Amino acid sequence: MKKREKPMQKGNVILFPDLERRLKEKGLDCLKEKKYREAIELFEEAKKLEPENSDIYIGLILSYYETGSLNKAKKLVRFVLQEGIGDYIKMVDLYIMILVQLHEYEEIISTIEGLLEDNQIPKDKYEHFSKMLHFSRKMSSARTEKKEKQADYKHDADQELKLFIDQDPREMMMRIAKLADENIRPYLKDIKRYLLLAEGHPFLKTMLLNVLKEHEYDQSVDVEKFGKQKSIIPIELEDIHRQSQAKSIKKIVKEALENDDPILFENIKSLIERHFFLIYPFKLEPVTNDAWAAAYHYIVNQYYGKDENITKYAELYNIEKEEIEQAQMVIRELEEISYPNI
Repeated sequence: MKKREKPMQKGNVILFPDLERRLKEKGLDCLKEKKYREAIELFEEAKKLEPENSDIYIGLILSYYETGSLNKAKKLVRFVLQEGIGDYIKMVDLYIMILVQLHEYEEIISTIEGLLEDNQIPKDKYEHFSKMLHFSRKMSSARTEKKEKQADYKHDADQELKLFIDQDPREMMMRIAKLADENIRPYLKDIKRYLLLAEGHPFLKTMLLNVLKEHEYDQSVDVEKFGKQKSIIPIELEDIHRQSQAKSIKKIVKEALENDDPILFENIKSLIERHFFLIYPFKLEPVTNDAWAAAYHYIVNQYYGKDENITKYAELYNIEKEEIEQAQMVIRELEEISYPNI
């Protein structure tokens, strides 16, 4: 029979036996219960006691990921990879998941190409990483094309919109943000002109519409996005972050997932919110909200290497697969529109 273990002492702090295990288990419980801030505190304490436990790092990385602290999660997983802690391929997979959310496709490309050159990818993971590489190359290429197109029309756009002459996207965003605290009357002509500018970035147009709404502007203005045009009264617009169609689609997805995969749902939710910011004040058309929910579910699973038949999602959401195919084409077009580089 073993002697009872005595508590260890580190400085003035008494360390009880198995404390790191209990902290880890409590952290995992908090993670499951979506108490992410508490989970972070517990995992950080456990890490101090057991700095080479891969499970603790995974729990901490996922907790940072769930709170939206993507750069912290990225920094931590890079440290784990450099130190060789845990299963290398699993950690790389986690790293890529974070990079996708950060839209750092070039880093994904270099990471996977490095694995291929060193023959480090197991056979059962080869297809998954190959698909991620193909997707990242496509997204990177789309970004490059968009930058080239923006360079072509930048001069003309700036000349038309005097408010933003000779400013890059970062400066334009900062300038628009400042309008919230200024008298916008002197700039109304330029704002209206930009809202109708075919080459104007949809993200910046949404920001301008929100400025008009915050200033309770009650006159009709015209806005053009994605080849469509409509007249709106800014003060009557829905709140950007509470658009009814977006809420409906997220609710449908959540019910379909039945909380089985909260991380997957958060990724789908993030994609939906990003796209609705871009299309505001328009709606996704012409298929039903169920079809949009199914398409977002299908596409996000594809991003993470699940090559499932679209029929499965048609059955899950009780719709025709042609509707999903129609919706996913629109979603992929929206995904190619990156936010301005800030």
